[in-house]
Amino acid sequence: MGSYKRILLKLSGEALAGEQGFGFDEANVRKVGAQIKELTERGVQVAIVIGGGNFMRGRACKSIDRTKADSIGMLATVMNCIYVSEILRTMGLSTKVFTPFACSTFTELFSKDRAVEALKEGKVVFLGGGTGHPYFSTDTGTSLRAIELECDCIVMAKAVDGIYDSDPVLNPNAKKYDKLTYTEILTKQLKAVDLTASVLCMENNMPMILFDLNQENSIVNNVLGSCTGTVVEN
Repeated sequence: MGSYKRILLKLSGEALAGEQGFGFDEANVRKVGAQIKELTERGVQVAIVIGGGNFMRGRACKSIDRTKADSIGMLATVMNCIYVSEILRTMGLSTKVFTPFACSTFTELFSKDRAVEALKEGKVVFLGGGTGHPYFSTDTGTSLRAIELECDCIVMAKAVDGIYDSDPVLNPNAKKYDKLTYTEILTKQLKAVDLTASVLCMENNMPMILFDLNQENSIVNNVLGSCTGTVVEN
């Protein structure tokens, strides 16, 4: 793995919330924004998908219809994209927010051609609303958009420092992988990445790095070649 010209950065919604665990923590967002700005200044084209876990996870809501719960989760990701986009604008970056469904004047309807054009213009492109359909995680939406936009790599910034053979929270002896193949993820049913997303990436030869967002300058380091997490390839 090395430096890349075009990446798709996946941020968890919880990463935006900070220690409070809900809503937005502007200081956290600005730390991420500073790294995104550094990447764009070095010529890296950056597209971003953000999860909605700081507001709503559709699959975690058992009391209402799953389709409706997922719709709420998709809208949460749109709010997150608009918020982070506006914070980046205050930091001097140019941005564009796309969604797979109409959101009045808040966003633009996703089009590969328009998104690629914006990336080539040096804009940070936000991809809200997931796939636009229920039963798909934001990991799957991330894989789909990365493949469509012909990104060099998916950069997964999580709350864990890589992929383990078991849950490191529950098992102190869990082993971290430095490198994995998508076949191994599927065979071993490793849950750090959604399995549907793994299949998409495997079939389309899309590499991925998964690392801890909270490590110092982790986004820049992992994109520019100093990998601290787990690399997944075919």
